[in-house]
Amino acid sequence: MSQILQIIWNVVLSLIAVGFCIWLAVWLLKRSDDPPKLIFKWIVTGVALWFEFFVALPNFGAGGFAALYGLAVALLSSIVMVVTWRHGIIDLIANPIASLYDGGKVEIESKPYYSIALAKRKLNHPLEAIVAVREQLAKFPHDYEGVLLLATIQAEDTKDLPSAEITLNHFCDWEKAPPKQVAAALTLLADWHLKFAQDTDSARTALEKIIAKFPGTALAAAAAQRIAHLGGVEKILLSAHDRRPVVVPEGLPSAGLRGTLRDLAPAEIAPEKLAADFVKQLEQHPLDTEAREKLAILYATHYHRLDLAAQELKQLAGQPDQPARHVAHWLNLLADLQIRAGADYDTVRPTLEKIIESFPDLPAAELARSRLNHLKLEIKGQAAASENKKLGTYEQDIGLKPGLLR
Repeated sequence: MSQILQIIWNVVLSLIAVGFCIWLAVWLLKRSDDPPKLIFKWIVTGVALWFEFFVALPNFGAGGFAALYGLAVALLSSIVMVVTWRHGIIDLIANPIASLYDGGKVEIESKPYYSIALAKRKLNHPLEAIVAVREQLAKFPHDYEGVLLLATIQAEDTKDLPSAEITLNHFCDWEKAPPKQVAAALTLLADWHLKFAQDTDSARTALEKIIAKFPGTALAAAAAQRIAHLGGVEKILLSAHDRRPVVVPEGLPSAGLRGTLRDLAPAEIAPEKLAADFVKQLEQHPLDTEAREKLAILYATHYHRLDLAAQELKQLAGQPDQPARHVAHWLNLLADLQIRAGADYDTVRPTLEKIIESFPDLPAAELARSRLNHLKLEIKGQAAASENKKLGTYEQDIGLKPGLLR
């Protein structure tokens, strides 16, 4: 029984050895620069080893001229193997040293090069630069750097905005395009529509594509914020083409003799009007974080409605996929407004703890912990500063219903 097991064990070891030799041969062939030449070397080596083991060695024990014959065969076989593998032996010794200088056999990553295109563009040859870029894009069709360079040359150098739009849209329609690159490309396209064509509608369309492609993400929120402020950009663009004469009122001859010039300063916009404008803006663009933040500050500082301010800031902090730094800023702002309004420790503490719970590993959490440790002193200092202030009386029914903002 033991003899059978020994035979099985020998067969298994032989199969493992044969399998390893086959794997090693395949691996060497894949790494070889000239596989047929390598196979030829193996054949020559096999013949030389056959002469070594089956011709030379048997003659060594015979003595006399047979031993000399065997020695001659062994020497000849060794010389054949040395000649066959001399380059491989040299490479084995020299490659570790040479690779320190030339990188060895590490394959260079294949990537596009746009130096020729950039040089052509610098020399004010945009058409030649476009040809150079397209040559690289033919090899790397979805390379973001090349697509962006081609679109930039089309839009800025040849003033061909439609072609630039086609170039960027073709990249953005690629199903494997990274979301950040798509958002950056469409945002750049919107900027070009505003800069070169003064076309806010096309810019809005480009930004709306970001929202449609990545709903509920930080990219969509940033695009919505840009859309919310396109109205102001449009007014600036229109004013550049519709320049009306500016009437400058005559100055006061005795202005330098006046004790104060405060009465000559332009009137500030009434807080009531600002609040109404913010509410109207949020009805049209609910994701306008800037308008909502300013409205919350107005609620707290002018109307003394901390509840409405907290409602607005909590809504901002609760929006999905907002950057951590923005959420931390809004929660810290809420804590500031609570302290200014005279809220107690138990009211402010949960606001700062929310930052720590949401972002435990970020610097914002460490700042919140430090502020929480000194919160009682901060509240006490604010209370002492507010003791001598006489607060005005504001109408609490301000006519701005929070339900309009939802």
